[in-house]
Amino acid sequence: MIRPVAVYGHPILRAKASEIKGVNESIVQLIKDMWATMYRCDGIGLAAPQVGKALRLFVIDADVFKDEYPELKGFKKVFVNARLETLQGRTCSLREGCLSLPGIHEKVTRPNRIRICYYDEDFNYHSEEYEGFIARIIQHEYDHIEGKLFIDYLYPIKKRLLRSKLSAISSGKQCLNYKTISASKVR
Repeated sequence: MIRPVAVYGHPILRAKASEIKGVNESIVQLIKDMWATMYRCDGIGLAAPQVGKALRLFVIDADVFKDEYPELKGFKKVFVNARLETLQGRTCSLREGCLSLPGIHEKVTRPNRIRICYYDEDFNYHSEEYEGFIARIIQHEYDHIEGKLFIDYLYPIKKRLLRSKLSAISSGKQCLNYKTISASKVR
């Protein structure tokens, strides 16, 4: 089932997500729905809060970038109860976008190397290191389960310049090719 995407202003995007105690039928269905929703919206990652569930769960399929980043060929993973640790090293600035912030793309500086501990969809434990573009994608999705958005990393002046776009998003005044839940529909 394709679910509507919570957009800027929806309170769930600012809530710290809860841990998942174990994989059951409802979690399996949620993961299937998240894949379907992400693909329908032309995304490469999606976190449970973005589909209205305050759970520590996100999915990533970065295969679409395999021509530019060969290490991403076949990269498709489910992250449950993830814990992120940034590793020492350089930072990198690149433009990011988000299904919850449609039409906004801004340059964000993030660490280039990370270690992430998580459970997969079968609740098997993993501890892995990533660097480069995939580290950025993971950090972006991880931020969603921590109640953060990429615009939180922007300078205040840049956020002020985005104020009218953010207001239009939160009031549901955007025409998109996917269903959304705006802050105006929550009240």
